[in-house]
Amino acid sequence: MTDSRCDLMRWQFDMTWSLFEYHLERLAPEDFLWEPSPRSWTVRPAADGAWAEDWAETEPDPVPTPTVAWLTWHIGWWWSVALDHVRSRPPRDRADLPWPGGGEAAVARLRALREEWLTVLDGLDDAALDAAASFPPQDDPRYTVARMLAWVNAELMKNVAEIGQVRLLRAAGGHGG
Repeated sequence: MTDSRCDLMRWQFDMTWSLFEYHLERLAPEDFLWEPSPRSWTVRPAADGAWAEDWAETEPDPVPTPTVAWLTWHIGWWWSVALDHVRSRPPRDRADLPWPGGGEAAVARLRALREEWLTVLDGLDDAALDAAASFPPQDDPRYTVARMLAWVNAELMKNVAEIGQVRLLRAAGGHGG
């Protein structure tokens, strides 16, 4: 029996998520804001009590080392916008998707995004996969929902690996920034 494209996307997503759960279950509250290097991107308390992410419109070179907090904010932002696009909702701005805070709040947000994503994946068929997609922005007329799903899987896998690496460095007694 041959898997459909939807089945393959779902399998890849589920595999990535199982790797993510390994780290999510082991994150301690102090892991979130630990800075792995002197040049780190993180989230910081703003004057209004919300969290403000470090950000540059043009990515610096070298790219700062992200904290777990920044990575969980980043996942929440791009994944929410991907969901907006695939559900034909107006995409939200980065400022409209603040970090919810560390520990359980961040983990709960990511798990809620997973549930919403699974609902989307379970509702797709081949025709939906072949529809044009607009996120992330591409100059390729062949960019489809299927390619966007593949991008989400790849971006999530990359961010999961980064979170795992930072968590493991801290657990191993890394010196940080």
